[in-house]
Amino acid sequence: MIDVQLIPANTVITTKGDSEPLEVSGVASSALLATLTITKYVEQESIEVTFFTSADGTTWEAKPLASLPQKFYAGEYPLLVDLSQAAGAKFLRAHWEVNRWGRGPATPSFEAGLRVREVPQNMLQEARAEALARR
Repeated sequence: MIDVQLIPANTVITTKGDSEPLEVSGVASSALLATLTITKYVEQESIEVTFFTSADGTTWEAKPLASLPQKFYAGEYPLLVDLSQAAGAKFLRAHWEVNRWGRGPATPSFEAGLRVREVPQNMLQEARAEALARR
């Protein structure tokens, strides 16, 4: 079961960046739950996180597999990353962009972390069955 911090908790982020590649070739489930946790921020700034896949860990797809829209405030923001949409993907990497506008310092400053966990297959099956029952 995957349960890793792609961005360690309470990391100060001031520029765009990339996480280390995460090997996903051996996951039992096709879904990962990514949670961005923002603990500190400055007004008038944003952070956006995208996930890219790779077959070899060095050459990355141009189009992201999943994206977490811009976030501006402290909180926890979950995103389900569906690996079944990336045939042949063996690695996953997070990329983040930060932006700042308005008065004050021009450099953005977030304190954040990014956790990625594998969603158990039985939980996905239960959720699908529940969703179909509600139709």
